[in-house]
Amino acid sequence: MRDYLVQRVKEVATYICGTHDTIRGAAKKFGFSKSTIHNDLSKRLYYVDATLYKQTQDILDEHFAEKHIRGGEATRKKYTVEAESE
Repeated sequence: MRDYLVQRVKEVATYICGTHDTIRGAAKKFGFSKSTIHNDLSKRLYYVDATLYKQTQDILDEHFAEKHIRGGEATRKKYTVEAESE
C-alpha cells in the first residue's frame, strides 16, 4: 500500500477514535467522500494497524446501533421547527 494511503488511513482512524465522530463528519473534516473514508476504515485499516482497526470498528458499530435514534430525532426536530414557524 502506498505511503500516502497508510498515512491517510491512520490519520482518519486516530481522529475517529479520539473524537468519536461519524464517517460523515470525518469525511467533511478531511475533504474526502464518505465512501472513501468508509473503505479506508473497513478494508484498508485492518492491514495497516489491526489494533486501531478494532477500536475504530467498536466506535462505528456504536454509531450504527444509534443510527435509527438519530434519524428519528432529526425528523422530530424538523417538524417542530416547521410547526413553530407557522
